[in-house]
Amino acid sequence: MRVLLVSANTHTQPYPVYPLGLDYVAGAISERHPVCIVDMNAQEDEKALAKAIEEFVPEVIGLSIRNVDTTDITHPDGFFSKYKDLVAAIRAQTAVPLVLGGSGFTIFPEPMMRELGADYGIIGEGERLSLLLDALERRKHVPPVPGIVTQHSAAAVPPPWTSKITRRFDPCLPHVAFYLKRGGMLNLQTKRGCGFHCIYCTYPFIEGRTLRLFDPEEVGQTARQLQEAGARYIFVTDAAFNSSGSHSIAVAKAFKKAGVSIPWGAFFAPVSMDRDYFRILADAGLRHAEFGSESLSDSVLKAYHKPFRAENVFKAHAAAVEAGLHVAHYFLFGGPGENSDTVNETLERIEQLGKCALFLFCGMRIYPQTELNDMARHEGQVDGTRNLLGPVFYQSARIGSEEVLARVRQQANGRLNWLIGDGGEPAAHILYRMHARGHSGPLWEYLIR
Repeated sequence: MRVLLVSANTHTQPYPVYPLGLDYVAGAISERHPVCIVDMNAQEDEKALAKAIEEFVPEVIGLSIRNVDTTDITHPDGFFSKYKDLVAAIRAQTAVPLVLGGSGFTIFPEPMMRELGADYGIIGEGERLSLLLDALERRKHVPPVPGIVTQHSAAAVPPPWTSKITRRFDPCLPHVAFYLKRGGMLNLQTKRGCGFHCIYCTYPFIEGRTLRLFDPEEVGQTARQLQEAGARYIFVTDAAFNSSGSHSIAVAKAFKKAGVSIPWGAFFAPVSMDRDYFRILADAGLRHAEFGSESLSDSVLKAYHKPFRAENVFKAHAAAVEAGLHVAHYFLFGGPGENSDTVNETLERIEQLGKCALFLFCGMRIYPQTELNDMARHEGQVDGTRNLLGPVFYQSARIGSEEVLARVRQQANGRLNWLIGDGGEPAAHILYRMHARGHSGPLWEYLIR
């Protein structure tokens, strides 16, 4: 069967993100099924998808929905209407089976199946599309398979994918050139799953709580392949690169062994680490460390169910800076346990961090299947009838979101390295211009003064 995989994401703030998931979906599909990938971020006009459908003549279309909204209360833009328009354009041209998937779909399977009128959906990891294709190829009724849903079946959460995980990266595909031109940044995974229990996070729901570690040598070879394709920077997309300290060190050493010479970056949890941890990673090319610090108030970190406290944030920050890394911290205000005192405590302690970039989010997005959603329902902020596609943000009973935002803006005082949210269009425009001049990577270090 001829399979057209479409990445629906067109969000480019602060920069466009390579659709890594489709490489893995393609890697799980048997070679007897021709695969074509269309990335809507990389298309010059709206006619590109129609042209691809006309020329490729797909028998199945898989639509990957990565982002639901900006998750930023200062720019609360939802993308669902764009997805409806995209599906309408597809349906106007072909009636072949439409399969939805991606992290965004996994979070909201029932409303998306209903509103977009898809034939099938893949909850969780997209590799399960291969099982659906086998059934469709035999022209048989699709058997009950965990993770595969229809308009009439329940959207049950499947167990993690246990078969081999293979990435099919083709450097000759047109959309690869788009990312090489826009900053030269490609990405990779080193593991799936997240064992943390943060109240707002969807990672455990999407990938499971058990860590599934990729072979470090294979990851190193993938990084070398991306470099040979023209990548000038690699970003590791793991929920937290250091959730397994020993594995992350093994991956870094594998990068070095494979001859990876381009810089790379990753997300980190500011948990306790060996003294030389960041020095080892820096020696293997790590340039940017982005910490999900969230707060510097221990009572708030406890309420968020974070596996660290403020002291750990300062220690991790110091270790990364001493290793010569560019450092950024993400803070999330306004969640359960937040009040004016904890906001002030975090803002005052941020000043002690020194040179770093700060991404300050002033509202906690409520997603289904999270403890935050359960808390919001218990408090009467949401109920079973409210559509969380909204987007919908949690409101602390002890401090309003407007007060939080005003206090954060007051403390930021126009400083370039204090970004409210992801920086919005102004930051994206600056990055676009810098990438056009040949700079690569996330580039937020240029904001630090």
